[in-house]
Amino acid sequence: MNIITIGISEIAATGAPGVLVSYGLGSCVAIALYDAEKRIGALAHPLLPEPAAKANVAVKSSKYVSHAVDMMVEELAERGCATSRLVAKLVGGAVMFDSLYNRYREAIGQRNVEAAIAALARHGIPIVAQDTGNDYGRTLEFYTETGTIVVKAVQQPTKNI
Repeated sequence: MNIITIGISEIAATGAPGVLVSYGLGSCVAIALYDAEKRIGALAHPLLPEPAAKANVAVKSSKYVSHAVDMMVEELAERGCATSRLVAKLVGGAVMFDSLYNRYREAIGQRNVEAAIAALARHGIPIVAQDTGNDYGRTLEFYTETGTIVVKAVQQPTKNI
């Protein structure tokens, strides 16, 4: 079985049997795309919703949710996946700082989730499951054989989405 770890600001894709793993999702949102017919999946662990308005980002970067979704769709298309067959799952987007901090600065976790929803909508990709928000970090394992994501968090029940 091919096991690939995706770190912050990284993306990867693999076919079955494979496992895409991402550790320590706090305010970051993991975006998983899956083509059940091809049994191929992609996972991104972007850090921020989008580049700052004045940022000079000439090349797409998986650091940003908006770019990561585009990059995954392109990668999956190169592997023979049809965008019309893709489904998405979201994990993370937690509020990792106290409410005083979030009052003065919009909660980055929530902004990441909103950016993922918008980017997926631009591609017409439905979100079929998510485990987002709350105030705790998560780790996920994405099994490309079935499309199942196992979500683990300290002092929380393990979830299959």
